[in-house]
Amino acid sequence: MTSRLPRAHPRLLLTAAGAAVALAAADTYVVVLALTDMMAGVGLGLDNLQKATPIISGFLLGYIAVLPLIGRLADLVNRSRVLLICMTIFIIGSGVTALATDLNTLVAGRVVQGVGGGGLVPATLALVADLWPADRRGLPLGVVGAVQELGSVLGPVIGAMILAIADWRAIFWANVALGVILAVALWAISRHDVGTVKPRPIPVIFAVLAIALWWLALAAPRALATDVTLGLPFVPFGDHTARLMTPIGVAAIVVSLLALVLSWSTWWTPLRHADLPGALLLGGALGCLVLTFAASDPETEVVGPLGYALLPVGAVLAALYLWRHRVAEEPLVPRGTVRGRTPWALIVSLLVGVALVAVIVDVPLMARLTLEDGTQIAAAMVLVRFLVAVPVGALVGGWLLRRLGDGAVAGSGLALTAAGLVLMSRWGEGSLEEATSTVILVLVGFGVGLALAPVNNAALADSPQTAHGTASSLVVVARMIGMVVGLALLTGIGLHRYYQAVDALPPELRTDGQALLDAALLQVHTVFLGAAGAAVVGALIAFALLGVRRRSDAVAHDA
Repeated sequence: MTSRLPRAHPRLLLTAAGAAVALAAADTYVVVLALTDMMAGVGLGLDNLQKATPIISGFLLGYIAVLPLIGRLADLVNRSRVLLICMTIFIIGSGVTALATDLNTLVAGRVVQGVGGGGLVPATLALVADLWPADRRGLPLGVVGAVQELGSVLGPVIGAMILAIADWRAIFWANVALGVILAVALWAISRHDVGTVKPRPIPVIFAVLAIALWWLALAAPRALATDVTLGLPFVPFGDHTARLMTPIGVAAIVVSLLALVLSWSTWWTPLRHADLPGALLLGGALGCLVLTFAASDPETEVVGPLGYALLPVGAVLAALYLWRHRVAEEPLVPRGTVRGRTPWALIVSLLVGVALVAVIVDVPLMARLTLEDGTQIAAAMVLVRFLVAVPVGALVGGWLLRRLGDGAVAGSGLALTAAGLVLMSRWGEGSLEEATSTVILVLVGFGVGLALAPVNNAALADSPQTAHGTASSLVVVARMIGMVVGLALLTGIGLHRYYQAVDALPPELRTDGQALLDAALLQVHTVFLGAAGAAVVGALIAFALLGVRRRSDAVAHDA
């Protein structure tokens, strides 16, 4: 099975898909501002912050674990249709999150959001490879990288604006509204591509009924739920308080399963060709990795509460996936996908993730430690200096690919990032209030952005056209793994140096605020230096193995 190339206007389709990617990216960061309100909305107090970790890690789990499968499906099914499906999943997840009144439902909604939001990225990158030839796709890839990072800038801003006039649920209802608009736009632009399959009426009826029942169960309209007779389906079973543990909640689940069974002929064939067993094994391994490290508090610990139990399980699942890849007739990652420059592009992408996450996490930490107004808002405003430069760098990086090779652009960006991080490792009290700190943060963000498009371009150029979706998903997975694992490892080393510094203090200074601040800054400096080292390694690999000259220029020179 291969996907039919889209016939829609390239720029219109890229605009709509890019807007969808930006919406999902914004949702990744907006939750940080609304987290305490969301906790209160499901009955958690501030003393239960650890229990709220899945609200964030759940989105990341859905985002990463299903990426390889969605990337493969984008190779087997029309890319535009995959975009529409992912947008629909994101809308449903946003609706469930907005209606949640208990933690489990809220986390489930976030996981579904992550599945839909994560799938938008590889499908969009594969669309770029379909719509533009190899020597002209640099700028469109830069646009995708730019809008994804732009979402990370706009997310907190838009979230703060919504929270100023409404509660946290309005954020996710805004996702639903914008998602529906974008889904309609995607369908209108690519209707000649996605309209070739006519849905069967009975499964559609059950799907619509399931959505209605889900809404009734989660919303529990007061007029119905408080009625003596009509309210019986809304009465929870036993001591349960979750709205899904009611007769109407169970009915929603049962009808949803029936809808899936009745439509099995539509979705089973592509899943079978996509190697569903392999996807479950690899997704399980990635999920264990995410829950091991992403569920931890990066300021105090390396491994999450279940990490030491999940790591061996993840290792076993990874080994089983490698076995499955060898014996499967149609493996999840088609043989020949990771070839040429693609494996090096994946390594560079992973190292970009390490550098990126070090700034995102430890710059706000340093701001809270050193600024006089060390609030969360003040720390976020410092980070914005970095974030606004990343999409600019992504656009410039894509444009430079018209003249330079992937390795030259990515290597230059990572070299700039490394230099900035080394300078950041020398910051002390008052440094963030100096104008030079803004210049350095902008240069580091610009450098990270420069590396985004070349990495994607190299992976797409050296992978078969029939595996562009898979290759794109692997690039994104590599960067996310770099962010998750890199942060954990760098934090672990930083914490080790922190405790060494504290232990070396005379007993009378171990409660001294300045001495403890110096030890905490040592931890932050260690993370910056480690990230600089990752950026240097990435730059060297890019210069040496991704190609300094454009591929067409290199081919002409060799000829």
